[in-house]
Amino acid sequence: MSNPDSIPPITPKPRDLTSSAAPDPRFGQDLREDLERNADRWNRGAWLFRDRTLKALEVLLDEAFGVPGTNVRFGLDGIIGLLPGIGDVLAGLLSLVIPLAAWIRGVPYVTLVRMAANLGIGVLVGSIPFFGDIFDIFWKANRRNYLLLCRHLDEPRRHTARDWGFLLLLAVALALVFTIPLVLTVWLIVWLASRL
Repeated sequence: MSNPDSIPPITPKPRDLTSSAAPDPRFGQDLREDLERNADRWNRGAWLFRDRTLKALEVLLDEAFGVPGTNVRFGLDGIIGLLPGIGDVLAGLLSLVIPLAAWIRGVPYVTLVRMAANLGIGVLVGSIPFFGDIFDIFWKANRRNYLLLCRHLDEPRRHTARDWGFLLLLAVALALVFTIPLVLTVWLIVWLASRL
């Protein structure tokens, strides 16, 4: 019998799933070329979704600069927001990178909705001149979203009561936003009808 140490370990060879692929009739190209092109596209953009890059983006947008003598920090989000009209939209577009990375990494939809709400609140309130810019500095939607992403990666499939409470509060606030104008319109119509 041979020595067990002399037997090389059995390692399975990875299967080449594209070697026997037939041409794709929809595109008229080899499936292998399509797979390589798509893999190359994701590899070129993969640096954007690394933890280090996302953290740097969060710091750049929300915490890159500090007010001397205070603990107040702000980033490009607060500066870009000072541009009238388009500033908050541009900052909102830059802020979409973190939720996009979360979606690609498989973060659950409740967390993605919470991230979208954080951004929506930041862009909506941030569009109010001056007050909105101050709000953006303290709201820090990118920091909130980055922490949500990190929490999910540390503890996947775990949603806290805060997640569901936040979404419930958001739903109530949206219901009020749409209900109050409707009630006021009906009241105005009734009041005007009683005056005629």
